Amino acid sequence: MESINGIVEGIIFHSEKNGYSVVSFDVSGNMVTGVGYFDEINEGEFLKLTGYWEEHPSYGEQFHIDHYAMDLPTSKDGLIRYLSSGLLPGIGEKTAVEIVNKFGDKTLDVFDQQPERLLEIKGIGKKTLSRIMEEYQEQRGLRDIVIKIQEYGISSNYALKLYKAYHEETINVLLTNPYQMINDIRGIGFNVADKIASQLGVEHSNQQRLLFGIKYTLQMCYKQGNTYLLEKELIGLSARLLDVRLEDIEDLLQELVFSGDISMEVMNEQRAYYPKNLLIAEDTAALNIARLVQAEVSTSLETDMLEKMIADFEAQHEVTLDVIQHQAIITAISNSLVILTGGPGTGKTTIINAIVSCFHELKLSVVLAAPTGRAAKRITETTGESAQTIHRLLEYAPGVENELANFGKDAENPIDADAIIIDESSMIDTLLMAALMDAIQPGTRLILTGDADQLPSVGPGMILSDLIKTELIPVVRLEKIYRQSKDSMISLNAHAINQGIMPTINNQSDFIFIQKSEQEVILETIIDLVMNRIPEKKGFNAFEEIQVISPVKKGPLGTIALNKALQQSLNPASQDKVEKAFGTIVFREGDKVMQIKNNYQIEWEAQYSYDVGQGLYNGDIGIIVSINLSKKYMEIHFDDHKKVFYSFDHLEELTHAYAMTVHKSQGSEFPVVIMPMISGSPIFLNRKLLYTAVTRAKKLLMLIGGRKYFYQMVNSTATNERRTGLTARVVDYYHLKI
Repeated sequence: MESINGIVEGIIFHSEKNGYSVVSFDVSGNMVTGVGYFDEINEGEFLKLTGYWEEHPSYGEQFHIDHYAMDLPTSKDGLIRYLSSGLLPGIGEKTAVEIVNKFGDKTLDVFDQQPERLLEIKGIGKKTLSRIMEEYQEQRGLRDIVIKIQEYGISSNYALKLYKAYHEETINVLLTNPYQMINDIRGIGFNVADKIASQLGVEHSNQQRLLFGIKYTLQMCYKQGNTYLLEKELIGLSARLLDVRLEDIEDLLQELVFSGDISMEVMNEQRAYYPKNLLIAEDTAALNIARLVQAEVSTSLETDMLEKMIADFEAQHEVTLDVIQHQAIITAISNSLVILTGGPGTGKTTIINAIVSCFHELKLSVVLAAPTGRAAKRITETTGESAQTIHRLLEYAPGVENELANFGKDAENPIDADAIIIDESSMIDTLLMAALMDAIQPGTRLILTGDADQLPSVGPGMILSDLIKTELIPVVRLEKIYRQSKDSMISLNAHAINQGIMPTINNQSDFIFIQKSEQEVILETIIDLVMNRIPEKKGFNAFEEIQVISPVKKGPLGTIALNKALQQSLNPASQDKVEKAFGTIVFREGDKVMQIKNNYQIEWEAQYSYDVGQGLYNGDIGIIVSINLSKKYMEIHFDDHKKVFYSFDHLEELTHAYAMTVHKSQGSEFPVVIMPMISGSPIFLNRKLLYTAVTRAKKLLMLIGGRKYFYQMVNSTATNERRTGLTARVVDYYHLKI
């Protein structure tokens, strides 16, 4: 093995699947091609590489990297680049050159031992020196610990994450409880922590390892949408993850229950294990739902009076409502909890408008909300009433992730409204439903609207479906299509798909299917449609009105590959556009981007007024206006004219939005939707996913790919059945009359 030191000059190739990379290094002024596996790599990093030389038949001599670690530069060029990288305030390239020319290979010794000598450099005064050294000391502490961590075989990427979490305690935490990082550091799961622990010498049968592995397996409920796992499932999955005997897991389960780390309940005469917070959430939601169902509404009204108000609404808005729509409005106003469900074009918006109108006439206060910012914005646009996210309604306050006590509104400080209307209710997960129900006092009306046939929430639970199954809550199903022009097929075909009927495909309508078989051809077709054919023939704007969605993230037609291809076409690299690389993503001025995590603390200001506020939400879309590399932020203009100075520290919460998954598109509508039809498991690529995708399009839908995959999705009702206990709990509490 040989070791060399070099600066990352360029990343020629990086695999998102396994981290395999081809990288150009500057090694003492010579360009060297290195190949190996990197968790994350960025240009400008100074690395110590360990490996061996090999001759590639096509690309010549390469350095095969077995291990890499963060290091400090010693060459003149390396020192200049390090000092002028932007890490130290007040030092640009010109100043860095002067420093290195004066102090040579003793430059870092001067910073460490004689920092006052930097005053000898023109342009560095006492105030500038103070700022430089304050930042340098912070960087030095980080550097020293990171280099020490790397001696244990931990990559620089994870070493930086550990240091940011634990600072001076990093080494101590690693040596006493390496699995603690699972709870403390976002992005580090059990597999990463287990690999690090193994490098630190933790034995395979270590009890701490087994306990954390079981808890981690149970926490995977979140990803699968479950709120619990049966005992046999939990034991089997844990043993497989940890590569131990089933008996080893069985012996530790009760210890975790007794310690309060997990919870055990009996469901249908079987032992079921819950993450503690999910059991609390599910039980809290069920109790408050049962109480609300039994509560009397604040104002009781005669049917004749309600019919008169509905007639007034019809006259004012020049609409005629049918019997089902009348009944939906009367049911919503007369009950404490109602579910209103239906597909696109069935009149949900009209009914919501009528319900709100009746509440206003009765002098009853009403608030409207939705799970996401885009869904809330859509309610505002279609009803003219102000709507907000459920988190805003509940006055979310940052706290411990996935806990319940994060809201200003609760049982002690309930929502002040006579009626609450929540749209897109199929997107609500168990944790959010628990918080919402805790903040609703008996007597308040709660109206849940949405499409029960869409995909369930990304988070655990299937709230809308579970509540319908209780058969305790009035449910109004809207099936007749009203919003349908003579040339439109989107709504008709969506309903056909939902019923398992092969829809009519007429490429002269707004529902178009383009038959293609080769994935490369499908990709080329999508790019041509976005760039040329749709804007030229239909007049839609590629950035603002056309949205590409995909069933998957990975693969040639997944969102990752689609985003790269669409970025290259719609916003190619240019000398006039500043870029910021973050892992495998390159953010560029002019890019269309999306917030992928709720961030309630990030500050924004309005573009056209003096309004300011906090919060960006999962699904918010914006455009990168400018990137400031020296100050480490980018200016992004999001929906609703929000201007955000987005710190590089939050880039893990951002991705490109040229393409998004079907799940990410929930709660949103777009004028034009394009989706590739691909092969895959019928459990995932099923009717519900196709129906959800189709209903995202308002004016034009284009499906591109193999027709057989389209047929398979229409015919597939297979889904991963979620394990939840909400239905049974609501029924039990209702009959207990609590």
